[in-house]
Amino acid sequence: MAATLKDVARHAGVSTSAVSRTFTEGASVSDKMRKRVEKAADELGYSPNFLARSLTTRRTKLIGLVSNNFHNPLFLEVFDLFTRRLQERDLRPLLVNLSDETDPENSVRMLRQYSVDGVVVASSTLPPGFAKAFRDAGVPVVHAFGRYSGSPEVHVVGIDNVECGRMAARELIGRGYKKIGFFGGPEDATSTQDRVSGFAEELKRHPEIATSISYGEAYSFEAGRKGMQQELLRDRAEAYFCGDDVLSIGALSAIADAGLSVPGDIGIIGLNDMEMSGWENINLTTIHQPVEKIINSTVELMEAMLEDDERSPEARIFSCHVVERGTLKPPV
Repeated sequence: MAATLKDVARHAGVSTSAVSRTFTEGASVSDKMRKRVEKAADELGYSPNFLARSLTTRRTKLIGLVSNNFHNPLFLEVFDLFTRRLQERDLRPLLVNLSDETDPENSVRMLRQYSVDGVVVASSTLPPGFAKAFRDAGVPVVHAFGRYSGSPEVHVVGIDNVECGRMAARELIGRGYKKIGFFGGPEDATSTQDRVSGFAEELKRHPEIATSISYGEAYSFEAGRKGMQQELLRDRAEAYFCGDDVLSIGALSAIADAGLSVPGDIGIIGLNDMEMSGWENINLTTIHQPVEKIINSTVELMEAMLEDDERSPEARIFSCHVVERGTLKPPV
């Protein structure tokens, strides 16, 4: 049987309230008492029950980490970093899959059942309304990888996807391509909408370049492969901004199966710079998204909100840059 708070109190020769205060952050207890209780707890192998303690403190230290794109390998990196950073701050992540969820109110009800202290919405495809629903319910929330706004309704941490679209277009133009395509993720995703907006805006300045726009069904390998197979049946572009690394890798697979080479026959640039994009057999030229900086900033904001829940919403946007590998021909 695991040792209980009463066992520790009996072993240390103190009251149960003294043990409780020892393991309650901010509670008043003398150094002598703390050492006595901690020694007894160590000898008995006692660990505090944080969920039980939350009934008294009204704080669970649970942070709901919600997302909707578990098919994208990037989010393995995202979840790994998020859980590490939260746990380093003595916060406890609760991972929630919203892949089939369309009603933000259902998500709010579910997370409130777990009595979370705050929520991180980690998604570039969920609409801003999901994060706003938590705010309206009085739950501290940060939208990581969310849509940039000059006057955000909730805290947003991410990148300027419009500028990333411009950046990709400039790269392709600077390498001499005359037929350029955008192949993005789901058309209704805010990240896709912003990336294609910046891409098209930049190409309007170059009417001599033929452009095409197409979309995948999801940010996934399967969608990238299927979408590129369809592109190859048409009057294909010379190079594509795929809008996401995992789409790009699916596209590379379809191009190889068709007996074509990259970058000899078709150029590809992605976005994210996830770990596998640098693998030797992939070697994808891509736009680096500073995922670790975004996550560190998100957790910092969440921690600050738990101390001051009236903190005004802010948008923290990090810059991106192109990582040169082997899927585009050299600049002209």
